[in-house]
Order: sequence, then C-alpha cells, then structure tokens
Amino acid sequence: MKIVFENPDKVNGLMTLTVEDADFQNDVEKTLKDYRKKANIPGFRPGQVPMGMIKRQFGTSVKVDVINKKLGEEIYKYVNDNKIKMLGEPLPSEQQDPVDIEKEAPYVFKFDIAVAPEFKVELTGNDQIDYYTIEADDKLIDNQVDMFASRSGHYDKVDAYDAAQRDMIYGDLRELDADGNAKEGGIVQEHVMMMPDYIKVDDQKKLFDGCKVGDTIVFNPRKAYPDNDAEVSSMLKIKREEVAEHEGDFSYYVTEISRFVKAEVNKKLFDQVFTDGSVNTEEEFRQKIAESLKGQLAVDSDYKFLQDVRAYLEKQVGELTYPEELLKRFMKNQNKDKGDDFVEKNFEQSLKELTWHLIKEQLVAAQQIKVEQADIMEAAKGAARAQFAQYGMNNVPEEYVENYAKEMMKKEDAVQGFVDRSIDFKLISALKNVVKLNGKTVSLDEFNKLMGA
Repeated sequence: MKIVFENPDKVNGLMTLTVEDADFQNDVEKTLKDYRKKANIPGFRPGQVPMGMIKRQFGTSVKVDVINKKLGEEIYKYVNDNKIKMLGEPLPSEQQDPVDIEKEAPYVFKFDIAVAPEFKVELTGNDQIDYYTIEADDKLIDNQVDMFASRSGHYDKVDAYDAAQRDMIYGDLRELDADGNAKEGGIVQEHVMMMPDYIKVDDQKKLFDGCKVGDTIVFNPRKAYPDNDAEVSSMLKIKREEVAEHEGDFSYYVTEISRFVKAEVNKKLFDQVFTDGSVNTEEEFRQKIAESLKGQLAVDSDYKFLQDVRAYLEKQVGELTYPEELLKRFMKNQNKDKGDDFVEKNFEQSLKELTWHLIKEQLVAAQQIKVEQADIMEAAKGAARAQFAQYGMNNVPEEYVENYAKEMMKKEDAVQGFVDRSIDFKLISALKNVVKLNGKTVSLDEFNKLMGA
C-alpha cells in the first residue's frame, strides 16, 4: 500500500493511501471461503453453495470491511513508525474524491490528521516551585473532634422547642375549615415530623417558637412553604398536584420534641473513631486526629504542587499553535448528542487541557514513569479509604478496603481514573525530587484561599 503524508504547517496533516488489489484480495478470498463454509442457503448443502453466489451476495460488503480494516492498520503503523504525534483519530478528508468500490482497484483514500505542535519542556534543580504544607492546627483539630462528636450523637426528648437547637417536632396534623373547626373529610395525619427552622416565611415560623409538648399550633402549610409544593405534599402525604386544593389552615398538636445532642468526648467516642482501643485520653485523641489529618492534608498539598507545576510550565511553553478546525471537527464527531454549540462553548478549555496533557506526557517520559497493576490497586484503595473517611470510618481493616477497591475497579470508567491518579502520584513524587521546593507552612483556611475555595 502506498502512503504519502503531507504536513507543510506541522500541525495539519494529510495522509493519502493508495490501495491496490494485492493489499486486500487474499483476505477477501479467505473471508468469502469462510462464509461459504457457514452459509445456510435453501437448496444447497452446507459448504456446497457456489462461490459465485457467495461473491454476489457478500462480496462488496466483505471487500469494504477488509479495506477499512487495512486502512486503519496501515494508518496507525505509519503513525507509530514515523513517530507522528497524532491528536484524536484520523478523519475522512474534505479533499476525498468519491470512491466506487464496485470498480477495479486502485482506490485512493485521504485522511486529515491533527498533529501535536512541537515544543519541549524540562524541569531541573534550577526551577523553583512552591510547596504548601498544611498545618493541623487547633482549629482544624477542634472541627474534627466536633465532627466525630456529631456523627456519634443522639436525640433526646425535651419539653419545649428551641429554634436555636434546630429541634425536631412530631405531632398530629388536622385540616381546618373556614371557621377553625376540623374540616369534614379533611386531611388527618398522625406523627408528622417538622423542623420549623426550615420554614421559609417568618410569620409562620414564629408560630412554633417556644411551643411545648401538648400545645396546639394553627398554621398554614401552603403559606409556610409558598414555593415548595413538594414539601407540602410530603407533609400532608398527598400528590403534588393536589396541594392547591388544601390552601387553608391546619392544626398541629405537638406530641414529641427531639433535640440532637452531640456525643461526649470520652473513651466511648475514642473507641468508636479509633477501633484499636489505643486512645485513652482527649490529648491522645487529638494527637491521633492530627496524625490522620497529616496524610490527608499531604494529598491536598501534593495536588496543589502539581497545579503549580502545571501553571509554571504552561507559562514557559506559551501559546501553542493547534489545527483548530480539525480538532473542532473531531470534537463535534465525539459529542454529536450535546448540541451544535457544545464545541464553541468548550473548545478553549479543551485546548488548555490538551496542552497540559502534552506537557505531562513529556514529564512522564522524562521521569521514566510506568504504572503497574499494583499501583492502580493502591490508587483504588486510596479512593476507598477516602470514601470511608467521609463517613467517619477510620482504621477500616485492610481486607474491607481491598474488597471495596476491587468492586470499584469492576467499572471501566473508574479504572481509567485510577490509572490517571497513579500516574499523578508517581509524577508528583518524582518532581518533588527534581525541582527546588520553596516550602511554606499554611493553615487550612489559608490553603483554601489559595485554592480559591
């Protein structure tokens, strides 16, 4: 197969492939023979169908399939052999003349190839990058202690409602008529839970202030939640479209008031958070929290470091020239279901991400980073631990973490994310030993400001 590649401006490539009979004929004949062996046509025994009939019925489609396969193989072989940094996939060229596959070869096919711009990045000990170490200060530890105490808290019954405590009220709800009496055939619901603090209208919210068990409050659900029919339908246990039929007042007889109480900071809480029983005092509890936070905060510090490396190198590289029209065509083909304006809205950001991808490729190659299956599993386990930590589950046994990670890795999309994360972990570790780190210690609040949070 003859291949000609033209790339005059370095980024817009045109590949022309001339396909001769010899490039596909043997494969077509072999495929048609296989079809003949398997063909089930009335009047003929298996394997005895005349080849002429097989060719008339399947010849053209087989020929198209074989040629398309050959084209794909030859394009990628040429790209790899000639070290062309192709972006995306080859696209049928707008210069392509119609090809009549029914006629004799040769056939000429043209493909547009988007080529990455040429540039070089390099990091050495002469390059200085900020590295922010987040301090687990008293405020941060206090917040963690409060979070653990809240997660292990419970509800106590109290006699009077206090809005400041965000108490929950339970009561019996009854629809009233215009005279304030129980409406005949009206809605009656028992043990309805309410949190008056979430009522949107102040005059309705104040009706509950200081109420006690045994009190009866008259309020209007529709007025209390004027823009939330879903809330009203849930409270009254009716369909949303029926809410408009119940715009009058309701009585609410308070049967119970519950107040959330945080767990005491004592041995019981220590053992719930750190299940190995190693924590006996509040001081040890705080120290253990600080130790666990150190690892979590280091992940955030490393993420910020990689962001700063990116900004540093993007500035160094400057604005690159891309085959924009070709990339827009490719992006449009990949996102046909997202509307005509999707490409224009997202193209600029897409180019920024592409630039970083190309930069990172060079960094990964320079540091000779390779990702093994064990690295991917470790990234998945890290994600599993982070999910457990969100629910206050620290020191989860390794067996559970690994099993959860294996379940996560059954999803193909998740696996690619773990591969990318593994590359980032290794790249960060390598670059911290290459560049000069300008170390800075900051509080979490200061760090969040740096991150724009």
